[in-house]
Amino acid sequence: MNKKWNICDINENKVEEISKKYNLNRLLSTILVNRNIVEKNDIDLFLNPTRNDFHDPFLMIDIKPAINRIKKAISDKEKVTIYGDYDVDGITSVTVLKSFLHDIGLETSVYIPNRLHEGYGLNKEAIAKIHKDYNSTLMITVDCGITGVEEVEFAKTLGIETIVTDHHEPSSKIPKAIAVVDNKRQESKYPFRELAGVGVTFKLIQALSIELGLKPEAYLKYLDIVCLGTISDIVPLVDENRVITKLGLMLVNQTKNIGLKSIINISGYKKIDSNAISFGVAPRLNACGRLGKADDALQLLLSNNVMEVQELTKKINGYNLERQKIEKEIYDSAIAKIEKENLDKNNTIVVSGENWHHGVIGIVSSKITEKYFKPSILLSFDGEAGKGSGRSIQGFDLYNALTKCLDCIEQFGGHAMAIGLTVKKEKLDEFKEKFEEQARSEHIEDIVPIINIDARVSISEVSRDMVESLKGLEPYGEGNSMPIFAFKNLKIDSIRALSEGKHLKLTIRENNTIVNAIGFNLGQLANLYKIGDKVDIAGVLEINSFNGVDSLQINIKDIMKSV
Repeated sequence: MNKKWNICDINENKVEEISKKYNLNRLLSTILVNRNIVEKNDIDLFLNPTRNDFHDPFLMIDIKPAINRIKKAISDKEKVTIYGDYDVDGITSVTVLKSFLHDIGLETSVYIPNRLHEGYGLNKEAIAKIHKDYNSTLMITVDCGITGVEEVEFAKTLGIETIVTDHHEPSSKIPKAIAVVDNKRQESKYPFRELAGVGVTFKLIQALSIELGLKPEAYLKYLDIVCLGTISDIVPLVDENRVITKLGLMLVNQTKNIGLKSIINISGYKKIDSNAISFGVAPRLNACGRLGKADDALQLLLSNNVMEVQELTKKINGYNLERQKIEKEIYDSAIAKIEKENLDKNNTIVVSGENWHHGVIGIVSSKITEKYFKPSILLSFDGEAGKGSGRSIQGFDLYNALTKCLDCIEQFGGHAMAIGLTVKKEKLDEFKEKFEEQARSEHIEDIVPIINIDARVSISEVSRDMVESLKGLEPYGEGNSMPIFAFKNLKIDSIRALSEGKHLKLTIRENNTIVNAIGFNLGQLANLYKIGDKVDIAGVLEINSFNGVDSLQINIKDIMKSV
C-alpha cells in the first residue's frame, strides 16, 4: 500500500541557534525543534530529567482527603482492600501501593477481578466478597473506579468507605467516595492529565511520603515498577510520564525486584529500554490477565522468594505461549473468513466466530487493522450474543461511528481508536451494513497511512556520534515516537531476502558512502528492486552490532523508487 511521507518543515535558523547555544549536533537539534522543545528548561527536562522535576502531588484533586483517610486507617489499624485491574497498569498499581503501605505499617488485602468472568472495573459481587471475606472498612481503587457510582454507593451500605484513584475519563457523575483522585476530572487543576493509573498511584504515595516526613527514597524506589506500568499502558511519554520512564528505566536496569528481573531475563532482551518493556515484559504479564490469571503476575512482582519467582516466571511464560497459540488460531480463522468472503474489499472489516477467546480478540483485531489498514471488529459468539473488540486507523473515529449504529448494538464503550461492544446475532448483518455505510459516508477510502519524517538526511553527513546522541531522546513511545529520516536517491549495491523471504536486506550507496539497511517483514519487496536501482528510503538510524563490529544501519519503514 502506498504511504504518504509527511516531511517536517525545518526551521533552520532555530536549529542553528539551538545547536550553538546548547552545544548539540544538528541532527539532535533538528528533532528537538520539530517537537517544539526549544527553551532551556524544556530541553533540560526532556534530555536529563531529575527527581526534582515531578509536579507537586498536592495539586491533585482530592489528594488531601485521600491521604488523611489512609492515615486514619493506619492509626486505627483498619482492614483495607486495594481493588485493581488485571492489566499491567493495574497490577503495577496494586504492587506499588500494597508495598508502600506495608513499608509504613499498613497491611492490605487485594482484589483483582477476573477478566473472563467479571470484566473491567468495580462490581457489586466483588465488593460483597471483600466485605464478607476481608471485613474491610476501606477500599482503595487503583486504575479503575471513576465510573463506579453505583458500586461505591453499594460499598457504603456494607460499611466500606472508598478512595478512588484512576486515570480514565469520568462520566457525567462522579462517585460519592471519600476522595476521587483523577486528573481527568473537569475541575482538576493538576498541570498534567495523561498519567497512567500507576502514575496516579505514584503521586498518592509521594504525597503520603511528604505528609509523613519520609525521605524521597521511600517513594522513588518504586519507579522501576511505575515505569513498567506507564510504558505498558501506552500513555504519552511526555511531561511527567517522561520523568517517570526516563528515571524508571535507570532503576529497571538495576532493579531489586526479583520478579521483574526474572521476567526481563526470560524475555531475552539484552538492552533494557522501552522496547524491552513493551514487547518483552508487558505481553507476558498481560497474558496472565487475558487468561484469567492476573494474580500470578501480581504475586511475581510482590514475591521475595527466589524459588517462588522462578516457578511463577515459568508459569507466566507458559501463559504467554498459550496466549500466542490462541491468538494465532483466531487470527488464522479470521483471515480465512476475510479472504473467503472478500471482506477486505469493504471499507470496514467485521468478522465473527464461535467461542473465540475474549481475552485475545482485541490483539487479533489490531493485527487485522494493521494488515489491511481498515477499521476492524472481531466478535465472539456464545449463543445469541456476540462480544467483541474493534480497532481503528488514524483519521477514522471508531467510537463516533458506532454511535450512529446504536439501534444494532446492545452496548459499547471505548474511544476513537479502540472499542468493546456486544451485538446480538440477529442484528449482525444490519450492524455490518450500517457500520460500512458510516465509513463510506466519511470517505474512509481516501485515508492513507502517513509516515511522519523528522528530516531529509544525507547518509554521508551522518556520524556514529550523531546516532549515539539520539539515545538522549529515549524512551520512545506514544507521544514521543522514534525519529524517522528520509534518504533520497540512493543506489542499491546489493539486495536479498532473509529468513525464508520474511525480511529485506540491502546495501545502499550515496556517492562513496555505503551503509546497510534492513527492512523487517518487507522481504516480499526483494523481487521489486534490483542492483543499480535508485530508491528513496524512510527509516530509523541505528548502530548495528554484529560479531563485535559496530556499523551504521538504516531500519527501513518504507521504500520507493526515486523519481
